Amino acid sequence: MAELTRDQKQFRRMTESPVCPLVMKLALPTTVSMLVTGIYNTADTYFVSQLGKSQSAAVSVVFSLMAIIQAIGFTLGMGSGSIISRALGAKDKDTAGQALSTSFFSAVGIGALITALGLIFLEPIMNLLGSTPTALPYAKVYARYILCGAPIMMGTYVLNNLWRWEGKAVFSMIGIGLGGVLNICLDPLFINVLGLGVSGAAMATLLSQSISFVLLLVPVLKKKNISKLSLSLFSKKKDFHLNIWFTGLPSLLRQGLASISTICLNKVAGDIAQDSALSAMGIFGKVFMLIFCFLLGIGQGYQPVLGYNFGAKRWDRVKTAFLFTYVFGTAIMLVFGVILYIFAPALMPLFIDDAEAISIGTRALRFEALVMPLLTVNVMCNMTFQSMGQRLKASFLSSLRQGLFFSPCVFILPAIWGLTGVELIFPASDILTFLTSLPFAIHFLFALKKKIEAKDTEAE
Repeated sequence: MAELTRDQKQFRRMTESPVCPLVMKLALPTTVSMLVTGIYNTADTYFVSQLGKSQSAAVSVVFSLMAIIQAIGFTLGMGSGSIISRALGAKDKDTAGQALSTSFFSAVGIGALITALGLIFLEPIMNLLGSTPTALPYAKVYARYILCGAPIMMGTYVLNNLWRWEGKAVFSMIGIGLGGVLNICLDPLFINVLGLGVSGAAMATLLSQSISFVLLLVPVLKKKNISKLSLSLFSKKKDFHLNIWFTGLPSLLRQGLASISTICLNKVAGDIAQDSALSAMGIFGKVFMLIFCFLLGIGQGYQPVLGYNFGAKRWDRVKTAFLFTYVFGTAIMLVFGVILYIFAPALMPLFIDDAEAISIGTRALRFEALVMPLLTVNVMCNMTFQSMGQRLKASFLSSLRQGLFFSPCVFILPAIWGLTGVELIFPASDILTFLTSLPFAIHFLFALKKKIEAKDTEAE
């Protein structure tokens, strides 16, 4: 019997090895990658917040800009990644290579355009993102470096998703993880030792993103992956581009709406309590995302397993992967919810020395801790339908938490309850999102049951 090729071994691993251990093996490196990313975002907030409220508020403002860049990069990365995993499950390497090449070069080109336009219209953009007059000078300084790194950042998101969707999450962990560790080390060096302040934090972020980009790109150039990267494979067909964008649309909606919601929240919080509320909710966002990284990492370990087996029509394995990931993700969020509720008062003083900001942030974190176990349903449904190419369902579900429900909450709740309303915005959105997503999960499981029964009948 001829020895299996590397690609054949990977196919058998993804479609035949035990599902639960496979999800965990892929979830571990993706969770580490997400966690390190969350930590170095939080590191920026931590070290900059030591400089003052206005500097901390500036980072919160520019975080919205970074989220927009991330949204476009993730749209291309997730859209092409879903196509890649299903294509590899169907043993179609040509489509996989075309998806990678088209998304990567599109990301770099769009990133360059964002750099040019962002630097030209820098101050109006910062004002649009919700900067206060006192935070504006620092926001402009921080944003210049972030804008210069837009092509690199967007290319990094595509490459990160390539490795993850091919089922080789270790490469993703190495690239993203080492870049993140470097950023954590450079923050205190640039900000405190060299006295570069806000500029130092931005420089550390840009340098770490560049290192991640190189670490993720070099193995692709050395052909360590399955999908081929080549400018000649860049698609000239409009339909192929649209397929990538529409498949990645849930990520664009999720990240883009997150940016819009942050802008709206910044404006509402700034109007109520100025820099104290702006800083508190910015820190809240970073702490929450740090915990949410665990759920996202688990879900992203599940996605390539689903994509491969959906392409190979292994419905039994799809069902097992879904149920295991849902139960495990819910248990993780329950544990973190309890921990966050207990330790929220001790967390906020680590980031800022302002009594009002600490009080606001503590209450917001405790409210969110109460609903954390509910988050898994929407994340699982969203990732499942995106992985299967069911774009309308995935897009609708991704627009719930920080779009369809967040927007009314951000304007209604503060108008009714003032500052307490600001603190309740996220948990209220989460409860409404859970109630809307649950029927989709139940329907999906019933549909899978029918597919499994039909396949068993055919086998007989």
